Amino acid sequence: MEERSRALSSAAMEGISERLSSVEGLYYPRSVGDDAFQPSQRKAILHNLLSRDAAVFLERYGRQLTDAELREFESLKDDYEINWHLKHLRSLLSPTTEEIHSRSVTVKNRRRAYLNKLIRDGQYFSEDAMREREPYLHHEYVGKFQDPTSRSLSRPGERWSETLMRRSEEAILLAKIRGEQQRRGILEKDWVGNEVEEQQQQEEEEEEEEEEEEEEEEVEDAEEGKNQSTSSTVNHVDGGSHNNAKDANAEHHEEAISAAEMQDQMEQFTHIMQQKFLTGEDSQHLDYSKIDNNETLDDDWLREANEDAEEKYFAED
Repeated sequence: MEERSRALSSAAMEGISERLSSVEGLYYPRSVGDDAFQPSQRKAILHNLLSRDAAVFLERYGRQLTDAELREFESLKDDYEINWHLKHLRSLLSPTTEEIHSRSVTVKNRRRAYLNKLIRDGQYFSEDAMREREPYLHHEYVGKFQDPTSRSLSRPGERWSETLMRRSEEAILLAKIRGEQQRRGILEKDWVGNEVEEQQQQEEEEEEEEEEEEEEEEVEDAEEGKNQSTSSTVNHVDGGSHNNAKDANAEHHEEAISAAEMQDQMEQFTHIMQQKFLTGEDSQHLDYSKIDNNETLDDDWLREANEDAEEKYFAED
């Protein structure tokens, strides 16, 4: 090991170690202890490994090297291990058409395998999670057919602080949907959330009317002593309020659809969200480099490919 590494010039080792020591997030083995977190020690650690074992250095840090820095290792390519790493790293820097195609297929399969994992986990493609990522798309496919007031109601077992937090998050999502509606030129009267505001305003007006009615009735009762009449009037007002709220709700749900149609809408929305993930449009929420370079995901799609091949074989037989 030591013999082969002497062929790498001192200037090259110095320059490579110096540059990489300033790269943030670079991997350092646990065995070096806390020294790697001291900038003054990073260069020494890298230089020491490069002088001891160039092959391990290429395996660990090769992807961080420039084309010019890789050329410094050409004098060591008679070593089988080093030569293998150099060829692999150069294919990443300047891939052939065949390598580009092969890489594309590998990435596609790894993302498909990771998609299956996300589906099994059940959280990333839950309705709430997808709505948070794409509120307007959810509204167009699903939300406009749902009761707009249900998301603001307190839920069983939920603390008041949690309800307030959820309502605050809901207001942010509604603002995003409205912003997209405004961008698309949709009239303000048709913006999402209007029905909720109208219903809340109507309820407030009805409450004020009820209070005024009650005050007037109390005055009449005091003058005439008609307690039974007061009770009857109040009950009548309460019933009217309930009916008005139901009428307002029905008015804004003219587009109500059946459960089967709603399920179909949800499936369409979910399919679009899964395709967005596969095509790399979720980079705001996921680190694709950790998926595309994850070799452990190959086991999943290779197993799936073998199962498909077996099914096809027996089907043809």
